[in-house]
Formats: sequence, structure tokens, C-alpha cells
Amino acid sequence: MKFQQILFRVGIPLLGVVLIAMAYRSYSWAGVAVVVTVMVMWGLLHFSRMMQVLKRAANRPIGYVGSAVMLNAKLKPGVTLLHVVAMTRALGELKSVKHQQPELYRWTDGTLSHVTCEFFGGKLVKWDMVRPAVVENPAAPTQAMPEVKPGDAAP
Repeated sequence: MKFQQILFRVGIPLLGVVLIAMAYRSYSWAGVAVVVTVMVMWGLLHFSRMMQVLKRAANRPIGYVGSAVMLNAKLKPGVTLLHVVAMTRALGELKSVKHQQPELYRWTDGTLSHVTCEFFGGKLVKWDMVRPAVVENPAAPTQAMPEVKPGDAAP
């Protein structure tokens, strides 16, 4: 288990207990009430943000993003899956085995460009963007642009 996971699983509850104990020692039950109120408010703020992100994502198709190029430019290693879902406003299309690490999600735009993101432990590790090859119509005539030299007047 990674140190960061241990820190969150043990450290956060331990910090809460220490804060409650310090509040009781300094301000008696009034201090405990204030600390517990702040902790509950903090939890409700995070829960509310998560619900808002998921409500926005529920109205979009799974795996769709407006622009894969813009998503590729905004991604940074270490961001959470919830943060990426908030950026795309859509749930990603799961490409890996369910409940197995690493998790692979894909977002595709209207031009069939797609970004595949790899998450390990809920954090973005790496991503890859693929743009489809542009196939030119060989039957269409190609026109060469006339060469413009310095000093030529514009037509």
C-alpha cells in the first residue's frame, strides 16, 4: 500500500480525533461542537461538489467530450478521475476490466479523436491522444496555389 493511501486512511481520521480532543481540552463541549460542525460542513461541501459533477455528467453520452485536443492540453498527472469528469462533463468509457488497477477510460469527440486516460488508485498516471488519419479523396482534383513573389501586386 502506498504511503499516500495509508496517510488518508489513517491520518485523516486521526487528525479529526486529535482536533476534537484539543477542542474539548481548550473550550469544553462548545469547542467540540464547533470542530464537529466544521468537519461535517467540509464533508458536505465535498459531497455537494461530487453530486454536481455527476449530475452534469448524467446529461451527456458516456465517453463523449467536446474536443479531445483541448482535453489533452488540460490534463496533468496526478489529477483525480472526478476532476477529469468535471472537465469533460461526461463519464469516460471504461476500457479495462472492471474493479482492476490500472483503470483505462476513453473520451471521444465528434471528429473521432480520442483521449485514453490511465488511472491508478484514482489518480491520472498517463494519457494518450489519437487523431484519425485524414483520408483525402483521390478523385478530387488538386489545385496548386500560385506562387507569390515579393513585389508582385495582389490580384
